[in-house]
Amino acid sequence: MTLGFLRNPIALAAAGAILLVLLFSSFSIVPETRQAVVLRLNEPYQTVNAYKPGEQFGRTGSGVLFHIPFVDRVVWVDKRVLSLDLTNQPVLSTDQQRIEVDAFARFRVTNPLRMAITVGSVERVTERLQPLFSSALRNELGKQPFSALLSAERGQVMDNIQNNLQALAGQYGLQIVDVRIKHADLPSGSPLESAFDRMKTARLQEAATIRAQGLKEAQIIRATAQAQAAQIYAAAFNKDPQFYDFYRAMQSYRQTFLNTAADKGETSIILSPQNSYLKEFMGQR
Repeated sequence: MTLGFLRNPIALAAAGAILLVLLFSSFSIVPETRQAVVLRLNEPYQTVNAYKPGEQFGRTGSGVLFHIPFVDRVVWVDKRVLSLDLTNQPVLSTDQQRIEVDAFARFRVTNPLRMAITVGSVERVTERLQPLFSSALRNELGKQPFSALLSAERGQVMDNIQNNLQALAGQYGLQIVDVRIKHADLPSGSPLESAFDRMKTARLQEAATIRAQGLKEAQIIRATAQAQAAQIYAAAFNKDPQFYDFYRAMQSYRQTFLNTAADKGETSIILSPQNSYLKEFMGQR
């Protein structure tokens, strides 16, 4: 039977083909830009070309990888920085502004073995990371007013989002390299008009409050000044009553006889020489 098999050229060719397929299936080339995790019977066995901080391109662990066909399974993991985008994320700020945010995150797989065990592939990692990124974004922006996204505080807000996302992504063997907000806008249409109306109403209320406070302070200052003036007049009168009478009479004469304002017109005043109002012209009695 064995000799017959060896003498059959078709059988030999088929066996040779099978051996070649097994041979080629036993070797893989690990490039510089990828990491390889070997699972033997679905158990972690080997990691090749794993990411190391500060390593130089061309001096990594890339090269030929031997694995047993049908026994070992190779999970390929990208070694480069990957991107994750979020679009039109609804967020409610602390000042009750409903905004739509577009953001992106940059990440890399620093622990390919943990990633392979927890999720199995980079595609699944992206699916798991997207809701975590959205949650971290909404949680942080929900603590901030809308104005924080338009000021220097924007950088600190993004750092907080990155730190919060890193705490969640670490379980998958990921490192969050950067987080950026592309833009944050108020929604168009009726929500935008409603937001503008709320902002206008809030500013009008604030202006009315400031105006009322100003009027209150003005009344207090005016009343205080009038009280001080009355005290000064009283002190002057008590110190020299005759001079006070003279001073007040001079003010009255100025207003009565020397007021040449256009709206006063012409007025004739007829008084008796013995009128007490003219006593300062006639000397003291």
